[in-house]
Amino acid sequence: MKRSKSSPITVGFISLGCPKNVVDTERMLAEIAQSGYVIVSEPADADVIVINTCGFIEPARLEAFEAITQALSWKKTGPVRKVIVAGCLVQRMGAELLAEYPDIDALVGLGRRDEIAIVISRTLESDKPNTYLGHTDAYLPNDRVRLRTGPAHWAYLRISEGCDHGCSFCTIPSIRGRFRSKPLQQVLDEARELVDSGAIELNIIAQDITSYGRDLKIKHGLARLLTNLQSLPHLSWIRLMYLYPTGITSQLIDTVVAADKVVHYFDIPIQHINDHILKDMHRPDTRKKICQIIDKLRERLADVALRTTLIVGFPGETDLQFTELLDFVRDVKFDALGCFKYYAESGTPAAQMPNQVPDDVKDQRVHELMLAQQQIVFERNKQRIGTKLTCLVDSFQPDGTANARFYGQAPEIDSVCILNRCYVRPGQFIETKVTGTKDYDLLVEQI
Repeated sequence: MKRSKSSPITVGFISLGCPKNVVDTERMLAEIAQSGYVIVSEPADADVIVINTCGFIEPARLEAFEAITQALSWKKTGPVRKVIVAGCLVQRMGAELLAEYPDIDALVGLGRRDEIAIVISRTLESDKPNTYLGHTDAYLPNDRVRLRTGPAHWAYLRISEGCDHGCSFCTIPSIRGRFRSKPLQQVLDEARELVDSGAIELNIIAQDITSYGRDLKIKHGLARLLTNLQSLPHLSWIRLMYLYPTGITSQLIDTVVAADKVVHYFDIPIQHINDHILKDMHRPDTRKKICQIIDKLRERLADVALRTTLIVGFPGETDLQFTELLDFVRDVKFDALGCFKYYAESGTPAAQMPNQVPDDVKDQRVHELMLAQQQIVFERNKQRIGTKLTCLVDSFQPDGTANARFYGQAPEIDSVCILNRCYVRPGQFIETKVTGTKDYDLLVEQI
C-alpha cells in the first residue's frame, strides 16, 4: 500500500536486551515522537524500522541477527523503506555489521542515541548507508524525557553507565565504556520525572550500582542517593538491582535498614563461588567474602530476598569446582537465581584461556543447577501458604486473573503472585493471603 506524500512518516520500534536497553529505547522513542514521527505498534507496517540491539553474549547477538533479517525481509516486500540498527551490537561490531547485512540503512551507536530523530531524517533522504557510532567513554546519557513502554506504576532508574571492573568474560566495558556516574541532581531529577508520571516503584539499575559516586568523589554514593530518594512523595518502593558483592558496605546496609521505602531485596550477581574460578574471572570476591556479605544481610534484614546470577562452564571449571558451586546454592537457598553457560566472547581474556569446557558439559551443569534451585523455590513457596503478603497489582490477564508482586519479586525477571479475583486497578497495593502455588508463582487471594 502506497502512502501519499502528505502522510506522516511512521516508525516501528523493536527493542531487545536488558533493562539498560529498555531505558535507551524509551529515550529514543521520546526523541522520535517529539520530532513529529508517528510511532506504530506493527513494525512491518512502518516507513522506518529502528532495532535497538543487545550484543553482550552469543544468544543476544543471534536474537538481534534474527530481528535484522526479519526487518530487511519486510523492507523487500512491504511498505518499509528504511531499516536502522542501534544499540550495543552496533557499538560492538561497527561497520562489520554492514558487511554482514549490506541492506541496513544506518547504524547508530550508544553515544549517538539522542540523535535518533536526526538519523531517521537523514536516512530517509539518503541512498547510501551511514554509520553513527560516537565515543561511549565521553557519553553520559540523560534519561529524563522518556516515552515509557511498560506499566505506568513502575520504572527503571539508571544511575550510571559503563563499567571498570574488567571481568575476564565480559564485553560490557568494550561496549558501554568506562564507569561514569550521573550527577546526583540529575538522577534525582530523573526520579522525580518518573514519579510525576505515575511510578510508585523505582528499580535502580546500572552495570554496578554499588560503585555509584566513586568517580565523582561522593562518599557512600549509593547510600546517599537512597536517602535522597526516600524524600520523594508518592514513591513507595525502591528496589536495588545489580549490586557488586564487594560494594555492599555496612553503611549501605544501615541505610536500607533505616529506609522504609527501600524494599529488602538484593540482586547480587556473584557469578561463581570457587576461589580459583573467581580469580580467573578477575573478580575481587572470594568465597569467604561472599558468605560474609550474605550472612550480614540475613542478620540485619531477617526478611531479605536474595537474587543472584551464576556462570557455569567457565574455562577450566572442573567437576569438583562445579559441585562446590552446586552445594553452595543448595546451602544458601537464594530466593531467585539465574544461571547461564559461559560463552567465549571474542576480545575477552577468558576466550583465550585453555581448557574450554565442552558445550554439552555446560548444558548439563546448567540443568543440574537450575533443578536444584527449582527444588529450593518450590519448597519455599509451599512454606508461604497461609502467610500474608502486601502485593502491588501489575496487570490483568485475558483469563480474568491478575498478576501482582510482593517486595521479593522484581518486575519482568522474577515470579509473580496470581490472583483469581482482584478489585483494584494496576498500580495499587493490596493485602493478600497465599493459598497455593503454581510452579514458581504464588497463588494469592485478596483479603
